[in-house]
Amino acid sequence: MLQLLPVAILGAVLGLDVVSFPQAMISRPVVAATLGGTLIGESSSGLLVGAILELIALETLPFGASRYPEWGSAAVVGGVIFGSHAAHPAGAMTLAVLSALATTWVGGWTMVQLRKLNARWAGKRRDALEAGARGSVVSLQLIGMTADLARGFVLTAIAYALLAPLAAFCIARWSIDARLSRSMVVGVAASVAGGAAWKLFHSTNGARWLFLGGLAVGLFMLFAQ
Repeated sequence: MLQLLPVAILGAVLGLDVVSFPQAMISRPVVAATLGGTLIGESSSGLLVGAILELIALETLPFGASRYPEWGSAAVVGGVIFGSHAAHPAGAMTLAVLSALATTWVGGWTMVQLRKLNARWAGKRRDALEAGARGSVVSLQLIGMTADLARGFVLTAIAYALLAPLAAFCIARWSIDARLSRSMVVGVAASVAGGAAWKLFHSTNGARWLFLGGLAVGLFMLFAQ
């Protein structure tokens, strides 16, 4: 557990990117999990589990104040847990993905609580904000971003501290064939991604054919290597 602090710091930074700052897409699962794996010297493992999480994350439509999963911190947890088992034993991918999904659910809840806190802090400065006081606006933004950074840090630290030992315990006792467990994870992720893509393009003329064409080209390039 020596890497708990750097993992928590990375999760805090990427959790901040989800909404607060800088929204540079580094919190996307494929990026965040790869960075998590890289942190422990297993970038390829992080990329692999990140690609699976990215397929699931396609279902997320983060509109307005709706509650949605917090993928930045969660993908770091998943990437580090999967990368910690470099030999990719049976169950490692399944448990890494499940750990990330559990963290996304809790992370979404923490974001809602932070919004409530932001509203309270803004309410206490209402008069100054209505008057256009620059100092109040800047201080409120800084407080909100600092609180979001702390939220990501605590979330990642607790999730990793609890789920990493649990994953290791389960992997040591995993009895399902490795290929079967991996194929189930990939199949579920692909199904979620397919459903998300269908919702976006099924009502647009010609979009489905472009999608199928791109899929065919991608598969051809994959198998041609």
